[in-house]
Amino acid sequence: MTPHVRFISADRPFLPELARAWLDEATRDGRDPADGVLFLPTRRAARAAAAAFLDAKGGPLIMPRIAAIGAADEAALGILAGLDLPPAITAEERRVILARLILGMGGRDGAPTTLAAALLLADDLALLLDTAAQAEIDLAETLPGIVAPDLAEHWQRTLDFLSIVTRTWPAILAERGAIDPAVRQRMLIDAQAERWRLTPPAHPVWLAGLAAAPPALGRLARVVAGLPHGCVVLPGFDPDLPDKAWSMLDHTPTHPQAGLNRLAEAIGVRREEVAPLREGGATGRETRVALLRRAFLPTAPAADIAAASADGLWRLDAADEQDEARAIALTLRHALETPGRHAALVTPDRGLAQRVAAELERLGIRAEDSAGERLADTPPAVLLRLLAAAAASDYDAVPLLALLKHPLVNAGLPAGRCRALARRLDLLLRAALPGPGFSAMRHAADHSTKPDEALSTFLADLQVSLRPLSLGPAKTSPASLLAGLVEAAEAIADELWTGEAGAALSEHLAVQIAALDALPDVEATELVPLLDAVLGNARLRRPRARDANPRVAIWGMMEARLQRVDTLVLGGLVEGVFPAEPEPGPWLSRPMRRAARLPDDAERIGEAAHDLGILIASCDEVILSAPRRRGRAPAVPSRFLARIDLALRGAGSALKQHPASHWSTRLDQPTLRIARPRPEPRPPARARPISYSISKVTTLLSDPYAIYAGEVLDLHTLNPLQAETDAALFGTITHDALKAVTRTPDWASAPDAAARLAHAFTSELRGKRLRRALEAFWLVRLERIAEWIVEIERGRLADLGKADDIKVELPGEWRFGHFTVKGRADRIERRGETLAIIDYKTGSPPADKAVEAGSAPQLPIEAVIAEAGGFPGFTGKVTELAYWKLSGGATEGETRALFGGNAGPLRAVIDAARTQIPALLAYYADPATPFLDAPHPGRKPYDQPFAGISRRAEWQEDA
Repeated sequence: MTPHVRFISADRPFLPELARAWLDEATRDGRDPADGVLFLPTRRAARAAAAAFLDAKGGPLIMPRIAAIGAADEAALGILAGLDLPPAITAEERRVILARLILGMGGRDGAPTTLAAALLLADDLALLLDTAAQAEIDLAETLPGIVAPDLAEHWQRTLDFLSIVTRTWPAILAERGAIDPAVRQRMLIDAQAERWRLTPPAHPVWLAGLAAAPPALGRLARVVAGLPHGCVVLPGFDPDLPDKAWSMLDHTPTHPQAGLNRLAEAIGVRREEVAPLREGGATGRETRVALLRRAFLPTAPAADIAAASADGLWRLDAADEQDEARAIALTLRHALETPGRHAALVTPDRGLAQRVAAELERLGIRAEDSAGERLADTPPAVLLRLLAAAAASDYDAVPLLALLKHPLVNAGLPAGRCRALARRLDLLLRAALPGPGFSAMRHAADHSTKPDEALSTFLADLQVSLRPLSLGPAKTSPASLLAGLVEAAEAIADELWTGEAGAALSEHLAVQIAALDALPDVEATELVPLLDAVLGNARLRRPRARDANPRVAIWGMMEARLQRVDTLVLGGLVEGVFPAEPEPGPWLSRPMRRAARLPDDAERIGEAAHDLGILIASCDEVILSAPRRRGRAPAVPSRFLARIDLALRGAGSALKQHPASHWSTRLDQPTLRIARPRPEPRPPARARPISYSISKVTTLLSDPYAIYAGEVLDLHTLNPLQAETDAALFGTITHDALKAVTRTPDWASAPDAAARLAHAFTSELRGKRLRRALEAFWLVRLERIAEWIVEIERGRLADLGKADDIKVELPGEWRFGHFTVKGRADRIERRGETLAIIDYKTGSPPADKAVEAGSAPQLPIEAVIAEAGGFPGFTGKVTELAYWKLSGGATEGETRALFGGNAGPLRAVIDAARTQIPALLAYYADPATPFLDAPHPGRKPYDQPFAGISRRAEWQEDA
């Protein structure tokens, strides 16, 4: 008997055609449409089929049983009795067993030694076992057949380990009375096939939508096709594919029809025996089928070339991923302008899906994402991850504040009170810069300029709440480690487990923690990677939100199979995404997989091409989208997109550019642009500063607007968290220590001078309570600086003799008119009637040209202050201005006299400062003078904290 195999062409909507055919046959045979069973590849396809039946009937009806064969179990297949199969081993138990085996390798040949890495590698090993089981490959037999001399040494050792695992794995399963999930599913499918073969059902059995199938499903399809009322319905079968091309499909697995060819061979049906499921009129998309046929053939019949058409097809080229997401969202939004029109994005790129969902939200559209979201990215899981990171850092500033500002954290207080205390802690940590740990933070709260008792109490209570999460040096069981994390999280977040995400996380962790009991103890430092491994790639699929738009969807490739919408966007069509980059996994290389007869990556590419073809051919309007850049690198368009372009070029046509790319560029452009001039604030004279520090004089020269913002508006920037533990703080430490030690001119002549200075550096450093790693790094630098300074001091004693007096960090001021300029000399020396001023620099000192041009006036102004008697006890003529660069690196330090000690240029810059600085301050005291923002475009200020307030980027663009 000829097998009952039918097809629905790619240009026809599969599920509506399937439903109409089922109902037509029921009417023709005079049977109840509810009699029978219909198997489809996925649960989503099964749900969509139910809707298709309602549409086809035009009203309510009792439908046949519709089941997903891809998730076959006893209930789906109808095997409810008479089959005694062992249960499938749970994913958690299998993962733990495999992780123990991997840890048993003891780190040999690159094997992981941490539990987290072993768990991740166990997931890859479980996938390999499932792949082999579905393909019905016995790895215990095939792995030893791989030729050892052809392999690198590490692959051979990996192969030896796999051979041991695959030989012992059946015994491990037997000991537990279980079997692999893929093996059990295969046995269920075979049992159903055998039952139907022996006792054919009296009702219809249709197996529809399979474009390729593992051996077990192939056998089931063969049985179904041979049943009296059975039928196998192939999606997108192309009866017009040239004979030569069809005969070559066994050797071209990347062709879209290759999977159908393998399935037809498994059923035992010839191509000419496969007939249409039902006759129907023209769809208007037949030219798409011809285009796709042409695209995947090296040569094509002239009729196909002539028939290939891009009608209804668009191309969307975006600048980057964000631009692509914005354009896609606008395309979907535009589709909704037509009443009753449905639109969807189909992409394997989860990042693109999330971006498009966010852009749709911006447009007021809530779209359902069929893939859900990673459980690890839900709010309660993020809280656990933040808590683990904070504990691992010993509650350093950034991770702790990230934790305390999480929306679920309330630390046993009203939410508003907790947020307020977190903000106060934020300000404290920016100002005090304590090291990690609660004791350091409480010390800072108690000893700040304004002691904060409430904050100190909050920190003490928080420390108690987090005590269950104690990361000590001793090893502990992974289950206990995670249980402590959960207990601490519950103590600071009252609503941790509320909502769908909380319930799903609670259930997931309960199962995972119970399974971890069988694993060896771990270091507490493994908490963060262990938590990441435990959360893994688990996904949360929420019920459709009430406000989700039913006419817009976001699907992955699997979810999109057999679906149809009016407007379809295929997004992320770049190499490495569509098709996905072939990934053999860490256990077997590609040649080893071929030698083991495991499924080839080429077959997956062919299946992806088939899915793509059906989507392109069955929807009215299709937009093929690709970004020109992905990440930081240029993106290569997908091979599928390139084939379609070439096929159209051969037919003298091309894909039209969709206007959404133009819409995207205009989305954030105002219809009316009002040019904004550079701000020119002119505060009244009484509001203008008359007292300046030397550094503010420098700022006034380069960025007057910063003086206006800071001195007139009294705006001040917050210190960045932890970022200030760099040159500024390092300079403070060196200056304070030098002030404490260099009190006498001959201090460096003492034998222990270097040790005394190093001790002063260490004391200042320890007093800052910095992070241990940073403290250790700076300590080495400071010790080198101490030795270098003593060496330089002794050289100056030898060359210049003992100074009459020397001071470090000496404050002084210069008064003229009603103005005051204040400064602090890092080091000033007096020898007779002459003075030397030295500036310590832990960064790069300014060049002589900058000093001569007046843009770096610090030392010349200090010289003017000194010669005006502004430094107490130091009056005379300045004959030396110098920089001492204190680096403590490979070069310990460097001395540089301004202008090489040349008296002429030195006197010139001092005299210039004496006349120009008063003129500068008088100029800016005039109410008519504006405090301009960035008046010298070529002179970039060292710091630009107020560029945002002055809207510099905006007015510079309009200038």
